[in-house]
Amino acid sequence: MTSARTRARLVERLRAQGISNEEVLGIMGHIPRHEFIDEALSHKAYDDTALPIGFGQTISQPYIVARMSELAAAVPERKLALEIGTGCGYQTMVLSKLFKTVHSIERIGGLVRNTRERLSRLGVHNARLRHADGSGGLPDLAPFNVILITAAAPIVPENLISQLADGGRLIFPVGSQEQELRMIERQGDDFLESRLEKVLFVPLLPGVA
Repeated sequence: MTSARTRARLVERLRAQGISNEEVLGIMGHIPRHEFIDEALSHKAYDDTALPIGFGQTISQPYIVARMSELAAAVPERKLALEIGTGCGYQTMVLSKLFKTVHSIERIGGLVRNTRERLSRLGVHNARLRHADGSGGLPDLAPFNVILITAAAPIVPENLISQLADGGRLIFPVGSQEQELRMIERQGDDFLESRLEKVLFVPLLPGVA
């Protein structure tokens, strides 16, 4: 269930679901998703479903990871990405293959420790993990070509828009009872918002744990 053939089937399913960026598909076809979840759930690693990773958190379903990564990959420059909500590091690793440097913030200390070890073991050396409240972003390191949020805020995170580089994209789920994936693109002094599709994420929470 963790073979290259199984990952190839995942890629074909993603392609059938409308993911067309071959670079993203190739990356997801090589990353061992089973390494990011508990061994007892490894037989479900390549199903198109979210799975628990402990601490009340989940690893996003492969389609959503591919969709957000495809949107991120389309920016004109891929120097610096910010991820808010590291979780188990699966999305982080995908971003690390697309961007020169990825800064990722996680509020749960246990996840940060586990994920830092996991990414190092998998050879990811351009991702910088930080244990902090990610709701304010990282203004000291801005501007970012992409800011990607992997938990749903109740309202649009306006404070992060100013941390976008020109041509940059903020990709995020928003909502409480009903959530949707949105994208804000910076074009000079203009910010264009797109409403994309219905999604389901864990809530974005303040503080650290």
